[in-house]
Amino acid sequence: MPNTYTQLYIHCIFAVKYREALIKPEWEDRLQKYITSIVQNNGHKLLAINNVSDHVHILIGLNPTQSISELMRLVKGDSSEFINKEKLTTRKFNWQSGYGAFTNSKSQIDSVAKYILNQKEHHLKRTFKEEYLTILKDYDVDYNDQYVFEDLLD
Repeated sequence: MPNTYTQLYIHCIFAVKYREALIKPEWEDRLQKYITSIVQNNGHKLLAINNVSDHVHILIGLNPTQSISELMRLVKGDSSEFINKEKLTTRKFNWQSGYGAFTNSKSQIDSVAKYILNQKEHHLKRTFKEEYLTILKDYDVDYNDQYVFEDLLD
């Protein structure tokens, strides 16, 4: 649409089902490149991506022609299909349902990108659950503990 100008930066976080440590260092680079291609092929700009064994962070410049929910459906669906087709895990791979998506201003981009790129060091001191709950609180997101994470006993 003519005369439409946007600047939309979104930090997305999504976890392996049951937060299992299934993403292995031997293939995480392939996964990151695959997710990057999904984001870019859908007209968005990937600014940062990183993961640890149980979750992924991406920072994107969002093209408003596609919703965040549609992009995340494609990222999670296509990447889990890739992991399963390539037999990167010994059993069927799934992402947890849902995701976190948080807006950022242009002035925050460098610090959010650095945060994402330092995930491995960051998680030497803090679990994913601790990190995610802190992010929800920092962004003042209302949530119900019962629905934040899927556990094996659910």
